[in-house]
Amino acid sequence: MTPLMTTQDTTPAAGAGAGVSALPAWDTPTPGGSWAPAVDSLTDEELTARISEVEQQIRQARMEQLRLIAEADRRRLHAVQGARSTQVWLKTLLNIDGQDATTRVRIATATNATTVPALGEDAGTDTTAEPATVDLPATGEALAEGVISLEHARVISRCLTRLPEHTQHRAAEIERLLVENACRQCPRDLAKLADRVRYIIDADGAIQDEQAQFESRELHYATARDGMLVIKARLDRETGAKFVTALRPLAAPRPESDGVKDPRTVGQRNADGLSTLLDLVLDTDGMPRTGGQRPHLTVTIDYTDLKNQLPTSNGGEIAVGGAGMLEGTGQYLSPQTIRRIACDCDVLPMVLGGDSLPLDVGASQRTAPTHIRAALLVRDGVCAFPECDHPAGTPQAHHIVHWVDGGPTSVNNMVMLCAHHHRTIHNHHWNIELQRGRPMFTPPTNVDPTRTPRPGGKSQPATHHHALRTLTTPPEGRPPAGRPPAHTR
Repeated sequence: MTPLMTTQDTTPAAGAGAGVSALPAWDTPTPGGSWAPAVDSLTDEELTARISEVEQQIRQARMEQLRLIAEADRRRLHAVQGARSTQVWLKTLLNIDGQDATTRVRIATATNATTVPALGEDAGTDTTAEPATVDLPATGEALAEGVISLEHARVISRCLTRLPEHTQHRAAEIERLLVENACRQCPRDLAKLADRVRYIIDADGAIQDEQAQFESRELHYATARDGMLVIKARLDRETGAKFVTALRPLAAPRPESDGVKDPRTVGQRNADGLSTLLDLVLDTDGMPRTGGQRPHLTVTIDYTDLKNQLPTSNGGEIAVGGAGMLEGTGQYLSPQTIRRIACDCDVLPMVLGGDSLPLDVGASQRTAPTHIRAALLVRDGVCAFPECDHPAGTPQAHHIVHWVDGGPTSVNNMVMLCAHHHRTIHNHHWNIELQRGRPMFTPPTNVDPTRTPRPGGKSQPATHHHALRTLTTPPEGRPPAGRPPAHTR
């Protein structure tokens, strides 16, 4: 694709900004739209150095622009142009966001302390601006040298403008400290240092900030038209830290499998982590009860719809027809998804009449009682799937033959799976069999055309047990060489 090319008139129109090319001659696009060969001929060291040099030039050019903005503000040029403030005028002139324009004006006036409103003119009032700026001479020098960025300057300005009156005498000292650290820290790390400074210099103000954040807390959720739940939240520091601490281990990338990294995006991993976090919460006894019951996910579906299945080409089955409803949101789920959820849950049979009113309610039955779950954990661990590296989360007991299809709730018909592999088994139709008490997983044809079974469960302890058998069994009790023990044949 040909790069977008523009031409520039060296005589700017009235009220318009004049553009200045910052590219050196050897770095200028050719008329055909491609870069000069000189860039391609640079060594790695020269390329690295040039990138740093250009960044410094950009920062120095930014400082030159700040001087111009400060002068424009001193002349109240915005009033001549009919704008309400310098920020609004700059936003239109440069086609930038309002917040960006506000930041540039604030930094421009703070780093150019000699620029004051013209005699006989007031500074005007801008309700969108942040608190009045303070002088930032050291910051201006660092910007002029190109050793810090505009974002660094914004962090420094915000810290100093929030200092209380009784600490203003230390503003220059604090500015020098922040500028020195800005030369070797990114803006995010510098902001943490500035935050720490505020707690030392103005503890009362910091506490007030915490209280203000708490009062500003909010969380909203709504169901989008496609049925997905949209969540928007702003959390105070304490609650935010709780959320990150709980979510981070659950949203970590899965270990590589056969050299393939976790294909999920960061957003998908966070969503999966939140799902696991909710599983953990709903599985505890600490949640408040409603109507005498612990909070639980309720899905209503016709038994016939849940039971109907069609065979697939890779040996699995899919549910067909009908849908179940999530009582919490009123959204619908497919029978296939509900079968996965129903593997390890409380099932409450209910007979409805023609008007959908309950006629009879049976007793709730746990499909995986405590003693069976304990046995499965001993045999399978948290997840029996081959090479699963014990991902964090609540283990789920999966029926090999679903209880809807008459499968018993027993150790010989169940395996323990993590949430990810439980979904994999149902959605991609893996086949599971128990061979000599050990689960064997047969992949679908799209994963392995030969459909070679793969052993699952706690393979290492079993393997170590047989490997060490010759060391723990007396010679007279060992099987002949080349012949396996009778119970493993």
